[in-house]
Amino acid sequence: MAGTGGVTAGYGAQVPYGAERAGWPRLDGIAYGGDYNPEQWPEEVWTEDVALMREAGVNLVSLGIFSWVKLEPEPGKFEFGWLDRIIDLLHEGGIAVDLATPTAAPPAWFLKAHPDIRPVTRDGKVLGGASRQTYCPHAPEYIAACNRIAEQLAARYSDHPAVVLWHIHNEYGCHVAECYCPASVTAFQEWAQARYRTLDALNEAWGTAFWGQTITAWDEIDAPREAPADVNHAQRLDFARFSSASMLELFKAQRDIVKAHNPAIPVTTNFMAVLNKPMDLWSWAREVDLVSDDHYTTAGSPVRHIELSMAADLCRSLAGGAPWLLMEHSTGAVNWQPRNVAKLPGEMIRNSLAHLARGADGIMYFQWRASRAGTEKYHSAMVPHAGTDSRIWRDVVELGRQLRELRPVRGARVEADTAVLFDWESWWALELDSRPSVDVRFLDMQFAYYEQLWRAHVTADFAHQSMDLSRYRLVVVPQSYVLRAEEAANLRRYVEGGGTLVVSYFSGIVDENDAVHLGGYPGALRDVLGVRVDEFLPLAAGQSVAVHSAADTGGSEAEVAGSGTVWSEPVELRGAEAVLTYADGPAAGHPAVTRHQLGEGQAWYVSTRLDPATLREILRRAAADAGVEFDTQTPDTLESVRRVSADGSVHPFTLDHTAG
Repeated sequence: MAGTGGVTAGYGAQVPYGAERAGWPRLDGIAYGGDYNPEQWPEEVWTEDVALMREAGVNLVSLGIFSWVKLEPEPGKFEFGWLDRIIDLLHEGGIAVDLATPTAAPPAWFLKAHPDIRPVTRDGKVLGGASRQTYCPHAPEYIAACNRIAEQLAARYSDHPAVVLWHIHNEYGCHVAECYCPASVTAFQEWAQARYRTLDALNEAWGTAFWGQTITAWDEIDAPREAPADVNHAQRLDFARFSSASMLELFKAQRDIVKAHNPAIPVTTNFMAVLNKPMDLWSWAREVDLVSDDHYTTAGSPVRHIELSMAADLCRSLAGGAPWLLMEHSTGAVNWQPRNVAKLPGEMIRNSLAHLARGADGIMYFQWRASRAGTEKYHSAMVPHAGTDSRIWRDVVELGRQLRELRPVRGARVEADTAVLFDWESWWALELDSRPSVDVRFLDMQFAYYEQLWRAHVTADFAHQSMDLSRYRLVVVPQSYVLRAEEAANLRRYVEGGGTLVVSYFSGIVDENDAVHLGGYPGALRDVLGVRVDEFLPLAAGQSVAVHSAADTGGSEAEVAGSGTVWSEPVELRGAEAVLTYADGPAAGHPAVTRHQLGEGQAWYVSTRLDPATLREILRRAAADAGVEFDTQTPDTLESVRRVSADGSVHPFTLDHTAG
């Protein structure tokens, strides 16, 4: 794996991996269906399944995701008869196939023959195999076996008229995203050497002068496993990059194998968007023909519908605004949360339409028929244990009917004039140990800002700080802890060119090596924001501080009084003006929120975690600067989004979430 990954940069280009890059699968209408696991059922059930799929309006199923041992019951012995029969049966029924490579579930015989492929955790535990995802991404035996079965499947089915999409693996990075075995250590050494070329460059990047960690030979590099004290932060950040890149190499190898047989069939792998911390999905999105996502709501959460919208908007953004596929969600309860609360009446259809409203051209579930055995037997399905005499089945049929009526929406895009920055490297680095406060968490910050935009009916894309942001009037930065100098310069150009930027605390603090930008905080963004901070003043657990309108606002705005938690800073004005001031606490008397006129635009800085109402008001003011409509009159239980077709046709969606 030497040389995989390299320096993460240049996300803005989103360059396709090849000129032959396909797009949406050959389907008539919006994709509708789910994971189908016929090997769990007697063959006499298959005919019934196809008839029920037709009744529900299903036109696409994912097949073979965990079928490795069924396809290869012995080393090198392949049995495709059962798969031939079910693919032909589906085709006769007018149902297309998203055919998977089954490499997320190595057979028991394979694990027995190759025990060294079992992944090793950071604390040295070797993981067992009576599950799934039991593999090391650097084990040569595993890599060879994956490529072999991908070749067999592609050679046999690439020209089958039912196969319209290739589904590589399943949920890369789920369960096991890093491995600390000897093969992984060797691969990491090779990756580091390819990245840095010289030991001097590596030692400089990793700051190894601290604690006497200087590396004098490449084979001295170890994986950043559990140690007596905290482990080198830059090394851990690089190991996260290396691990994401390694998984991506596995995907690309299988992708290239199946594409060689029929380049016209698009290839995807199912992301997990906001759930998948270990995989840098900006990098992954460049390598798929079609972005697809698995999303499950948080059972019982009163804001689960907003979390859903955030995931959908992120997925659409990974797709560059193109239609994307919801590969998995649930008809009711899942099985893996502590309390698996069922969806309320109407919630399943509403969830599905919310994804559609935000750019999905396909709605699929895990799974078609609920399992009788196994760890996911209590996971809901399109055909539940109760069968067709059930509320879930009636909703499945009704949703199929509605999706057929919504066919004209297919291909339409969601237009947004606001962007929220989302950076996986900041997520990784921010949540390492020895930070100023454990209460600063990446997704918490992202959601806090996204929620207030959502409640004000502002449709937002997500973007990376290296991208061209000029198309957006308003750019919100909830948490960009890692910021390269060139990315800071990109944000400066955006503001100077007339954009409005809102930045939250602990952003712009370190470079790509987790080394602090010197000269005062917020580091690389000091000049853009027109402020300087010489010390962080994080707050104790449960502590809050009061904020009020600053005197120099001149009374032109309504009074804002609120509170902050988690964080505070003694902000010094270096060109900015104060909007809110700390009334008490360790930063009393200092600005809490500032606004800086820079060129043709404005840059706002929020130095504490504001209460929701106050944050919403600050975002309203920033939106007014940007000329972005910020609707505080329409009830925030209504979700309003629209998609626009290439011919200018507008498809509005309004969803009422008052029912929960």
